[in-house]
Amino acid sequence: MKGWPGEPDMEYDVLMADGEAAVNAGKPITDVIFDFGNVLVYWDPVAVMTPRYSDELVEQFLDKDISGFYHINDELDCGMSNDDGVALMRERYGDKWADMLQYYLDNFVDSLTGVVPGARVLINDLKAAGVHVWGLSNWQKDLFPIALDNFDILRSLDDRVVSGYVSLRKPNKDIYEFALQQFGIDASGAVFVDDKAMNIVGANNAGIRGVRFKDSRALRALLI
Repeated sequence: MKGWPGEPDMEYDVLMADGEAAVNAGKPITDVIFDFGNVLVYWDPVAVMTPRYSDELVEQFLDKDISGFYHINDELDCGMSNDDGVALMRERYGDKWADMLQYYLDNFVDSLTGVVPGARVLINDLKAAGVHVWGLSNWQKDLFPIALDNFDILRSLDDRVVSGYVSLRKPNKDIYEFALQQFGIDASGAVFVDDKAMNIVGANNAGIRGVRFKDSRALRALLI
């Protein structure tokens, strides 16, 4: 099975304010917090692997039940070094998958295939309208500098929290609370944008309204 486990059913491009976030439904939006991967910058691990490996082998590598890729990726996102991640995959899943993981990590830049269309203009327009823009992403500390160096859209945010540096990870409530504190903002005026439904649930648990992202134009219309 590809992807992370535990994804709940959730509509795209709809403002969600369940649980602890319900009290903030309808309040003015003063702050928008963006995830990075596939919200601001496209991330596609297949793009790294296809030059060297067959489609069948890449599909197996990205199946967490076969290679454990997404399980190891979670550990990396929570602060584990790349070297320790490869060693852990070797121990748990074997040399073949560990060697593929090493290749993926060594060529990670190829997984970042461009800025999501509309994202740059949306951020600039939000800032011009007086809305603060922030970043909150699960990302390995050994790999995030590659993204930061290559995409100025990430540098244009007012501030950001990256999981690998703080040893906290979405969708756990504590990283959202950490971000609110670091940014100096209140959950009542915040909206979190992420492509994964589980992370919107996590934001709601911290009192932050959320949008499961799919389309920049739809997000723009919703925020307006």
